[in-house]
Amino acid sequence: MKKYLFLFALCLLSHVHAIPPQDTVVVATKLDDLISLDPAEIFEPSGLEYAHNTYDRLVFYDSDNEGQFKGILAQDWTITNGGKKFTFTLNKNVTFASGNPLTAEDAAFSLQRIVRLNKTPAYLFTQFGWTADNVHDKVYAENPHTLVIETDQAYAQSLLLYCLTTANAAILDKKLVLSHEANGDLGHTWLKTHYAGSGPFTLVRWTPNTGVFLQRNENYFRGNATLKHVILRSIPEESTQKMLLMKGDIDIARNLGLDQTEGINTFQVDIYPLSMTYFMSMNQKNQYLRIPQVRQALKYLIDYEGLESLARGKMTVHQSFIPKGFFAACEDSPFTLDVEKAKELLKEAGLEQGFTVNLDASKIELAQAIQAMFAKANIKVNILPGDSRQVLTKLRARKHDLSLSTWVPDYCDPNNNALTFAYNPDNSDDSKERTLAWRNSWEIPDINEKTLAAMKEQDNEKRRELYLQLQRHFHKEAPFVNIFQENRVLVQRKESLQKGVRFLTPLDILSYYTSETASHE
Repeated sequence: MKKYLFLFALCLLSHVHAIPPQDTVVVATKLDDLISLDPAEIFEPSGLEYAHNTYDRLVFYDSDNEGQFKGILAQDWTITNGGKKFTFTLNKNVTFASGNPLTAEDAAFSLQRIVRLNKTPAYLFTQFGWTADNVHDKVYAENPHTLVIETDQAYAQSLLLYCLTTANAAILDKKLVLSHEANGDLGHTWLKTHYAGSGPFTLVRWTPNTGVFLQRNENYFRGNATLKHVILRSIPEESTQKMLLMKGDIDIARNLGLDQTEGINTFQVDIYPLSMTYFMSMNQKNQYLRIPQVRQALKYLIDYEGLESLARGKMTVHQSFIPKGFFAACEDSPFTLDVEKAKELLKEAGLEQGFTVNLDASKIELAQAIQAMFAKANIKVNILPGDSRQVLTKLRARKHDLSLSTWVPDYCDPNNNALTFAYNPDNSDDSKERTLAWRNSWEIPDINEKTLAAMKEQDNEKRRELYLQLQRHFHKEAPFVNIFQENRVLVQRKESLQKGVRFLTPLDILSYYTSETASHE
C-alpha cells in the first residue's frame, strides 16, 4: 500500500493524469519561492504554508475572537513582572514524529535558534531585546514542561503572542536537529531539506520546483487528520491549473482569477482578504508633494471603485495601513473620486495650473489609470516603467516622486505595519531605521510617539483606540494613498469541499488539518 501511494504521488508530481482519492488533496500552486524548509529561515508564502501544516507552535490566534489566542502546545500561560515575563505550561503528552518527547527544552532551543542563526525571520524576536549573547537567559526551560520567555521591556501582550503564532516559531525536535549539526550550524544545512516537527503532517518528499508530498502524522496529539496525504504541485501557469481542475486531476487551484471561472458550475469559488496592501508613495523631498493640500488632492483623484471593478475580485478598496482582518483595522473609506474637491485643494496650494511629476510602477495598467485621473486636475504624470525590483530599489533610495508599491506584514499584530508606515525616528539619509515613512522623507516626531505608545499599551481596548486614532490621522496627513487590499481567489472542485481544507485569512495559508476530535485554528 505504501509503495502504491508513493507511486501515485510520483505520478501527480510528474503531471501524469491521476484522479485524487478521497483521503488525498492535490493543490496546484506556485512553488518557485520555496527555497528552504527550515522554519528559522523560511519567509515566503509557500514555506510558511508548509511549516504551518507540519509543525506546531506554542499558540495560535483565535480566528473567531479578534485579538485573542488559544494554546496549541501551550495548555496555558501567565504574564507577570509588569508584562515582561511570559510563563507557558506545555502539554505533557506530545511527541515528535521521530518518537522523541516534546519538552520545554525543545521549545527554548527552537526560539533561541532563530536568533542565533540570524536569518531574515530573526528580527521577529530581536525586537524584544534578544541577542545571540543573551537569548539563553531570555528564553529557557524552567522544568521539562514549563517555558519562560522574558522581554527587555513591557510591550502590548499580544505583540509577542502574535510573533509566536508565526510559522517561524515552530517547535523543533532538538535531539534530531542537533544530531545533524555540521560545523556549528545548529542543523541548518540538514533542515533546509528535511523535517523535525510534531505537526499533523510529516514530510515525505520535496522536489524543488516540482512539488511537495506530505503524509499524515499517525500519532498527532490533537487527533489524527482526516486527510492522509497532501500533494502540492508546482503549476505556475494559470491556464494549466484551470485545465487540471476541470479534468479532476487536482482539487484546488491557488492562482486563478474570477474571469477564468465564469460559467463553470463545477467550481466552488471563494474570495478571502489577504494582508497585502497596495499604495502610492509620495516623496516629501518633492517640492509639490510635500504640500499638505497636494497630498490630499491626489487622494481625491483616485477612482477607487472603478479600479476595484477592473481588478475582478483580486482587490478590494482599503484606505488604511492596517489590513482588514487585523486587530484595530480602520475600515473607513474617507476618499472617493472628487475632481472638483481636488482642484479646490490645488488652488489653495497655488497650483491650480497643475504640475508635472514622475510615477515609478511595475503595474502599468494601474499606472495608466492614475495618469488619466490626475490629468483631470492638470497634473501631468510621466510613467517610469520597471519591474518590481527596480521600482523597490528606487523607493528604498528615496529617488522617486510617486511610486506604486505593495506591503506584506510579517505577523498579524498591527505594530508590524505601524512601525513602517507611521514611524521615522531618524529622517537623515544614513538612518538605520529605513521604514516606508523614511523612504518617503516623512518627518513625524509626534506620530512616532503615538506609534510607540500603541506598541506598548497593555489594555486591548485602549490600544485599539490608539491605532484607530493613528489611522485616521494618517488619512489626513500621510504621504501615502492607500488603495487596495489584495484578495485570494480560491477555486476548488465542488466534489472536493468535503475534504475539509480551510483557508486562513489574512495569512494566505491553506490548512489541511481537520479532525473529528480536535478544535482547529
